[in-house]
Amino acid sequence: MMEYKGYVAHVKFDDEARIFHGEVVNIRDVITFQGQSVSELYQAFQDSVNDYLDFCVERHEEPDTPFSGRFLVQLPPEQYRKVIFAAEKVGMGVDSWITDIIAQAVRA
Repeated sequence: MMEYKGYVAHVKFDDEARIFHGEVVNIRDVITFQGQSVSELYQAFQDSVNDYLDFCVERHEEPDTPFSGRFLVQLPPEQYRKVIFAAEKVGMGVDSWITDIIAQAVRA
């Protein structure tokens, strides 16, 4: 993973083409970049993010901002009580426990 100005990118290496491909993953808009070396890849990432931000300014549009990581859920009191007990049972705080449960669910 790479990070620049709050934008996070995932990178893959194409062995056949011998090039790195990256894509910003924490916004809805699409920002991609590529490079043949790590330094070239990082520069292309920065350039692509900056180009995206400049493009938004030119179009008088707000850029898509990176996801905050906040996830608000309202539960019925009895279900919330069960969540607290489940987290305590494994020695975790509620936020950590829920993060682990969600991580397991999205891997499936």
